[in-house]
Amino acid sequence: MANTQLFATSRGRFVPAANAINEAGGTAYLRDAKSALALYAATGCLNGVFYSDAETQLAQVLALCDAVPAEFVAKTAVYARERAYMKDMPALLLAYLAQRDGAAMARVFERVIDNGRMLRNFVQILRSGTVGRKSLGSRPKRAVQQWFERASVQSVLNASVGRNPSLADVIKMVHPKPANAERAALYAWLIGKATSDAALPPVLRAFEAFKLSAQEPVPELPFQFMTALPLTDAHWKAIARRASWQTLRLNVNTFARHGVFEDAAFVAWAANRLRDAEEIRRARVFPYQLLAAYNAASPGVPQPILDALQDAMELATANVPPVPGRVVVAVDVSGSMASPVSGVRRGATSKVRCVDVAALLAASIKRVNTEARIVPFAQAVKPLRLNPRDSVMTQARELAALLGGGTAVSAPLALLNAEAAPVDLLVVVSDNQSWIDTRQAGGTETMRQWVAIKQRNPFARMVCIDLQPYATSQALESADIVHVGGFSDAVFDLLSSAGTSGTESWKERIEAIAF
Repeated sequence: MANTQLFATSRGRFVPAANAINEAGGTAYLRDAKSALALYAATGCLNGVFYSDAETQLAQVLALCDAVPAEFVAKTAVYARERAYMKDMPALLLAYLAQRDGAAMARVFERVIDNGRMLRNFVQILRSGTVGRKSLGSRPKRAVQQWFERASVQSVLNASVGRNPSLADVIKMVHPKPANAERAALYAWLIGKATSDAALPPVLRAFEAFKLSAQEPVPELPFQFMTALPLTDAHWKAIARRASWQTLRLNVNTFARHGVFEDAAFVAWAANRLRDAEEIRRARVFPYQLLAAYNAASPGVPQPILDALQDAMELATANVPPVPGRVVVAVDVSGSMASPVSGVRRGATSKVRCVDVAALLAASIKRVNTEARIVPFAQAVKPLRLNPRDSVMTQARELAALLGGGTAVSAPLALLNAEAAPVDLLVVVSDNQSWIDTRQAGGTETMRQWVAIKQRNPFARMVCIDLQPYATSQALESADIVHVGGFSDAVFDLLSSAGTSGTESWKERIEAIAF
């Protein structure tokens, strides 16, 4: 007779056995190649993260690209740029396609390379040799030339701000064919060749005149063109008024330092622009970037500007959907969530941590779904009571203040089971690096606790929002468990249908992209 202790009949649903060890040393489930690539594309900034360095992350992305069809790589690049608002990762995927499937690269090039910074990223990645080639090649070179043909004079000049490579380097590499004498003079001016001022576009003629006399009007150029010139407060005010929304948001300290905000009327104008809903939508700003701008504001930034940044935060998270039923949001506040959300890079490390983004997502859900329960956890659940009338920013700060401890993703689920709490939707915001609750055999503790929740709440669904690029998870994706990654408001799209049957997975949404 079989050993009844070893082969005892278990009650309830079967818990799939874990098949991987995560970066923190805990048992986990390995994501399939498409899901893993999607997560890396939406969260990976090709910088060091808590449990992985940049080189490892790059190698994993390229290996995942090899493991999926080229068409999926192309669609993931489009998603990463258009919905997840990423920069380096979609450029990397496009560069990978350049050596694997040039036709697929050409079909999505215009959607991924939608500004000059993206163009320079793409060229730099290709010429680095990382994806297997050091030259552009005929098809990528033609795609870059076509970008120049489509770009306006202003777009080309905006693209010329930045280095490694500079836009002049790109022009020298691809030799775009000028459509007329003005465009020929523009390219010559950018690469430092002598040209007649009379042949230049009007904005560059104005710039050359401004360099000779500060009495001339400030030209409509990025302010980086003029920082070496002796600018007055009036000049800075003109620059600020002409700046893009993103430039205004990024440089409130610079403008304050140059006296721009000493004019009350200008402060009112700038505040109204910062809180303009259409400008926020067009800027494709991450909600956490508004939090960063608010936190980084110097004492010289006036209160109306700070208030406008808070208003912009509310607007940037306004599309959080109301979700019917009983909603629980589990927020990881363990020590690994202190990692910068965009990773560590010397001289360019964000001060915004994963815990700040997780707290912001939770507070945004709470604002719309006022009865939602917020459960912060590390190695165990931490007590917290939020005031739903507080701003998203205030609630996020209270959550982030709980940071510290080991990680047990199962802890909030175990609490719900101990309370026999009813649940319709469970949202888990984490880096998924659980290790304290590791079991020696069988499924992860998170999956065991989820099975118990499902026994009491058969129609419950779980959405796992992953904030870091790791190849494993604590919950196995299924009909009632949906994974999504990233920091943009695109994560709310899946939440909007999470309470319904037949919800598309994140991977299915990427595969549905047409090009």
